[in-house]
Amino acid sequence: MNVAIGYALSLVCIFGAYILHEGNMMVILHALPTELLAIFGGSLGAFVVTNQGKTLKAVKSALPTLFKGSRYSKERYMDLLGMLFEILVKIRKEGLMSVEKDVDDPHSSPVFSKYEKISSDHHIMDFITDYLRIMVSGNLNAMEIENLMDIEIETHHHEGHAPAAALSRLGDALPAFGIVAAVLGVVNTMGSVGQPPAVLGGMIGSALVGTFLGILLAYAFVGPLGPLLEQKLDESTKEFQCIKTVLLASMQGYAPQTAVEFGRKVLYSTERPGFAELEESIKGKK
Repeated sequence: MNVAIGYALSLVCIFGAYILHEGNMMVILHALPTELLAIFGGSLGAFVVTNQGKTLKAVKSALPTLFKGSRYSKERYMDLLGMLFEILVKIRKEGLMSVEKDVDDPHSSPVFSKYEKISSDHHIMDFITDYLRIMVSGNLNAMEIENLMDIEIETHHHEGHAPAAALSRLGDALPAFGIVAAVLGVVNTMGSVGQPPAVLGGMIGSALVGTFLGILLAYAFVGPLGPLLEQKLDESTKEFQCIKTVLLASMQGYAPQTAVEFGRKVLYSTERPGFAELEESIKGKK
């Protein structure tokens, strides 16, 4: 929603100022189709050349998420911490082997299935179940598991960074392709130098529309998408860090309630549940 509002605000203010200066919108509208074809065609061609297939697929998957609000809310984190608390309580009461069936088939697990928002996210569930499985096996100590978690979280962050970087590079390239479109317009104008001044003026105006569109698309439309993806990536990484902290605290012998409190402290303050809120939620699960 914020993206659509931002786009609308940019267009209204920029073209509103142009119209207030008695600008002729027909000049822009007349040149718009061909200039967009040159700018978008050239930039998309370069975009395909620059990025591997997996990055292109990642960008395609990421684009719809940009027009949605953040899914990382206080309620989601309450569910996540509540689910981890229940698993850790089960481990503390019945031993690590008691969660083996939950780990092997999380969709049938009576604990995991209670938290649909979390269990439907296969990335999160894979992360949780993989490390619970390692804990059950007992082959690695807390320090080794922490190192492995850090490597996986770093890999997750690098993979998520790829589409953001690709969109930022596309935004950086758009002004240059706007200049390419403008130069083509100037070349076309020079080829018609015998035309009346009014015709030549219109042709030069159309050529300059290319430069305008390239800059507009770069800084008002495509350029902001990269940083927005980075912000969403930081939120998803924070969730992994929260899970890591809770599981490691449990491995080091802390009680489930203390372990989830450690995880709560990792979260951003804007979405972090309050101590009393989390404690009240946990009391209902005991």
